[in-house]
Amino acid sequence: MDTELNRNDVSSTRRGFGRAAAFLLAASLVALAALAPGCGRPGQGALTDSEKAADVELLNGALAQELTLVDAYSRGLAALDGRGLALAAEFRGQSQAHVDALTKAIRGLGGRTEAEAAEPEAPRPRERAAALTLAYEEENAALALALEAAPRLATDAPRTLAAALAASHAQHLALLRQALGAGPMAAVPKPFESGTEPPPGAPAVEGG
Repeated sequence: MDTELNRNDVSSTRRGFGRAAAFLLAASLVALAALAPGCGRPGQGALTDSEKAADVELLNGALAQELTLVDAYSRGLAALDGRGLALAAEFRGQSQAHVDALTKAIRGLGGRTEAEAAEPEAPRPRERAAALTLAYEEENAALALALEAAPRLATDAPRTLAAALAASHAQHLALLRQALGAGPMAAVPKPFESGTEPPPGAPAVEGG
């Protein structure tokens, strides 16, 4: 009886977490859609305003990482199937939405998009775990950059956009942990996600 109750509890937790994660992902995309038009008004501010020019530089850094993330998902699709493939395809689409929002934000400040995806350091992943781990590592990097940029941005709309990006990447990481084998509770985002949490099964970092 106790075993059956425990199974029911775990099943309920998994269903609840899945519903909550889906809601949060949808909420993040709504926030990004609302923010992008406000960031995207034409202007020449960055040419004469040092604060806006600094913001453009930060946003270009975030844009480069988003492009790298889109590329990471694209490179891993062939190694995935089932739920892993569905997640990767969905998250690639969301990362492309991030690219579009950042591009509008940069242009709205009167700046130019000068970002490119980083060159891959490893061969195209051929196994499921490798593809998901690559995505996880690039999501971590995107989260860390968004968290770093948010308090340094001088203009309101880009600062709010960076916060929305950080929330989206934290949610992606939670579902990628599940896809990599973590249980529902182990996959829950940490109280303060920083972009340094290793993927499930990775060796613990000494002193971390």
